[in-house]
Amino acid sequence: MRRAVGVFGELLVTLGLLVLLFVVWQVWWTDVESDRAQTATVSSLSREFSSPSPSTAPVAGAAASDLPAGAFAIVRIPRFGADYARPLVEGTSAKELAEGLGHYSGTAGPGEVGNFAIAGHRTTYGKPLAQIDTLRAGDRIVVETAAGWTVYAVSGHEIVRPWQGEVIAPVPGRPGATPTKAVLTLTSCHPKFSAKQRWIVHADLVEERPRAQGPPSEAVSTQGGS
Repeated sequence: MRRAVGVFGELLVTLGLLVLLFVVWQVWWTDVESDRAQTATVSSLSREFSSPSPSTAPVAGAAASDLPAGAFAIVRIPRFGADYARPLVEGTSAKELAEGLGHYSGTAGPGEVGNFAIAGHRTTYGKPLAQIDTLRAGDRIVVETAAGWTVYAVSGHEIVRPWQGEVIAPVPGRPGATPTKAVLTLTSCHPKFSAKQRWIVHADLVEERPRAQGPPSEAVSTQGGS
């Protein structure tokens, strides 16, 4: 009996170590790997955008050169830091959200009338929306594509249940309504390390700049003034 208890105790210790290693991998190592990959994707997108051509310009849902399939934009949020830049990929599956922010397929695109809806992790896999709760009214969200830049200004926050999909409707909160303006919605889990609720940020389109006009000041500041 004593031996059996000892063996059982060793198994519990081993199981505990395995659980601890999994937690370290999930919380820390996925951040390391995703940060590295997402930084590389942003660099590749920047190169593609500086010399776009019909054969290389990325579009939603398509691959370009060494980019992850579906990577088509760079999102910059000055409130999150001067160096904050994350790739935006088409889709919101677990695989796609490990590669950056994800565009809800079927929602509007950058600058289009309707709801341009984006999801991102708040913890793990690079946690691109870890600071979503710090955004304030008027804060800018800058989206760069091969065509140029669209700038949105934060208009408000709300916390909803996971099944409340009306937040990404063409008119947020009003399923079936016809949109008349371009808006952006960010979604992430709430609270941190939980999927019990969703933290939602809404923003309104305030500026569109074609690439020929150069970047808006918000985009320049998040690239270290380059």
